[in-house]
Amino acid sequence: MSSELFAGIAPFVAVAEERSFRRAAESLGVSTAAVSKAIRRLEESLGVRLFDRTSRSVALSPEGQALLGRAREALALLRAGREAASDAAREPRGSVRVSLPFVLVRALTPALARLGPQHPELAVHLHFSDQLTRLVDDQIDVAIRMGELADSSLVGRLLFRPRWVTLGAPAYLGRRGVPRRPDDLAHHELLAFVMPNGQRRPWELRRASGRGEPRVIAPAGAIDSNFGDALVEAAVAGVGLLHVLDFMAADAIARGDLLEVLGDHALPGPPIHALCLAERQNTPRVRAVLDALIAATRGRPGK
Repeated sequence: MSSELFAGIAPFVAVAEERSFRRAAESLGVSTAAVSKAIRRLEESLGVRLFDRTSRSVALSPEGQALLGRAREALALLRAGREAASDAAREPRGSVRVSLPFVLVRALTPALARLGPQHPELAVHLHFSDQLTRLVDDQIDVAIRMGELADSSLVGRLLFRPRWVTLGAPAYLGRRGVPRRPDDLAHHELLAFVMPNGQRRPWELRRASGRGEPRVIAPAGAIDSNFGDALVEAAVAGVGLLHVLDFMAADAIARGDLLEVLGDHALPGPPIHALCLAERQNTPRVRAVLDALIAATRGRPGK
């Protein structure tokens, strides 16, 4: 019964709108006999008469009038589903604007930069800023955000969860010693990151018990910067110890230029999300960005 009911919806709506079996058949690209047969089967399955027919006209019966509104809704949903499936198969094209903070430039820019060669009809515009953007007002398609998400109408995809790590160059650690506990940091040069408000960001470390509020340490080293890459280079040069999110120094760690210390005291960092408007998440251009970001961060902790 369900298949017959479904099959008769389009012919029923066409006849109701055209007020003619012949014109309905022409609009559907089938024969008049096929439309008549489909309507007859639909009426039989429902047990009601949908049209009052005369030799000169076709009019909806009260039962047909009651069905028409819902039938149109059903067809609209089917068309939307077909369009969504068609969109999913289309090549991404047009412009897509992506906003991300400066701290994620090194971690995510390579994956975004490859979108151009992969999709020749897609123009990728990268907007770097530490200010929170409003997607609609700033015409942003995808925004990368750090931290827990507030309730909103945006769709969020978790990319990864970094760790805070304390790092030092082998030469520095050989010269000044390896800190074994947070108290030992008092005897070291601590590189400091300067936040947008002009204050040095404090270091936070897990307590030995693993319970309670983190241990907060004010970095008192002679060097600070508002540019994370500069601090990484300073640490590689043996100037002092560094406390950063792991992805910021991933290359230096992989090369062995920096070694992690106080690993038992490392805390989780803020989650990294990709955000977009709900109505845009399945468009080919936005989906291409989200897929590239997810692929680039696959295998990272917290996925």
